[in-house]
Amino acid sequence: MGETPVCKQLDYAARFDWGYEGVEQVGAASDMIVIIDVLSFSTCVDIVTGRGGIVYPYQVKDESAVAFAKQKAALLAGKRGEPISLSPACLKTIPLRSRLVLPSPNGSTCTVLAKKTGAKVIAACMRNAPSVARYIQQQKGTVTVIACGERWGNGALRPAIEDMIAAGALLHELEGYRLSPEAEIAVAAFRSAQGHIPAYLQKCASGQELISMGYPEDVALAAQWNRSCTVPVLNNDFAYEAI
Repeated sequence: MGETPVCKQLDYAARFDWGYEGVEQVGAASDMIVIIDVLSFSTCVDIVTGRGGIVYPYQVKDESAVAFAKQKAALLAGKRGEPISLSPACLKTIPLRSRLVLPSPNGSTCTVLAKKTGAKVIAACMRNAPSVARYIQQQKGTVTVIACGERWGNGALRPAIEDMIAAGALLHELEGYRLSPEAEIAVAAFRSAQGHIPAYLQKCASGQELISMGYPEDVALAAQWNRSCTVPVLNNDFAYEAI
């Protein structure tokens, strides 16, 4: 049933869905796809591109990622705790105009799938949601906002509320767009959380996981609403850069 036309939200200019399948089934029919992975891929993309850098999404951290980084003359993000990693806090001080390969099982994978649809691909988070919304309105096309979510051990999608709140924050800013019911519910989630976003991110499952691992600053940075004017768009070299 999930692959029937009615599930693609085609009657609406602004759409919302989840994860890999949302990209392939809903996003594929849109002019633009927005990738939201608040903790932490898209927050990292915002920070690096805001410092004049570019980010190459990569699905896995293995030997192929090492080779790819060498090919692109780029830094390779490692595990949390390493000098450069999928951690917004450590990327605050990355050298200006850095080239970074950023492995991520959720945000990067959704980016790869989005690129295959032929849509324009944009990364958004809490920090830059209003700026991305303004850019979308300038483009005057249909848009699907994807909350990447997390994955359970068996690979199934685990919805992540921080991604839905950020998606709603972006959709809330779109003026003159007819929102799908799915998008309207995301907006309702944002309105409910608005004014308490740091607390929600600290208490949600993803935030609690990072805090327990010793990364409360990552959660605090990701919760900064409307802090950035950066709009990272995927370019022809398959890298996010600020436009």
